[in-house]
Amino acid sequence: METTSNSKLVEVAREAALDEYKEYVTYSVLARVERNKARRAVLERLAEQEREHFQFWNKFAGVKPPAWRFRLYAYFMAFLRLILGVTFVAKLMERGEEEAIARYKSAEPLLSGPDREALRRIIKDEEEHERALIAQLDEAIVKYMGALVLGLADAIIEITGAHAGTLGTTNNTVAAGVIGLIVGVGAAISMASASYLQTKHEVGKSPSVAALVTGVGYIAAVALMSLPYFLIHDVYLAFAASIAVGVMLTFLLTFQSAVYADRDFKFEFLQTVGLLLGTAFLTYLLGEWLGSLFGIRNIL
Repeated sequence: METTSNSKLVEVAREAALDEYKEYVTYSVLARVERNKARRAVLERLAEQEREHFQFWNKFAGVKPPAWRFRLYAYFMAFLRLILGVTFVAKLMERGEEEAIARYKSAEPLLSGPDREALRRIIKDEEEHERALIAQLDEAIVKYMGALVLGLADAIIEITGAHAGTLGTTNNTVAAGVIGLIVGVGAAISMASASYLQTKHEVGKSPSVAALVTGVGYIAAVALMSLPYFLIHDVYLAFAASIAVGVMLTFLLTFQSAVYADRDFKFEFLQTVGLLLGTAFLTYLLGEWLGSLFGIRNIL
């Protein structure tokens, strides 16, 4: 029985030690590349905490972590930090902590005395302290994430609808692309104005920055989804390529927002793709009906 308990403890400790060491290396690299002093201090504290956790678990596991592999992972996370921000990376690293905490708790009956108390402190760190530290990172991107999501999500749905509508009215891909750009830029100005007015009533946010983030995000999505119409000369292939770009943007958008808000990614992604495809189908039918009714296809 004791041999089984020891084997279980070593198994849990080995996995935990490797995980904690990987996070220690990653937070250390993130701290080195961070220029903001307050955020660097938070990252250094997180790194120190993970190092302490690694040392605890390695007393029972005795592993020698593959440092080169974890450094590659850390540099990849540093690259993501440049694109999506340090808060996103920190929250991404902490996803799945519930499973880790469950493993840690399973090892608690196998320990006694000071080791058990040390494990309880580690569990408390994982449950409370790390999330509290991450909340202190305070990046501007987090404040205006809602504005970015608003711009991108609305653009993906609206431009998909505009392009689907053109399928029934024209075979000219350039005309369809220009229609998408006109509709998109006009909608971007409208959404940016709405974001400005909404943010005026929110504390701690700049209405001008919120409007800029919404507008730029909208126009970027419009440009990317309209680009296939200027590169491909078959309107249906161009539409398919535009839909593929929309799905890719939806994936990135929903994954990022799900990480920030600790929500289920799969449900949000499928929901948004469903709206995108549903909008495309309905506006395609509308475009076909109007094109036949007014003979627009023969004009364009």
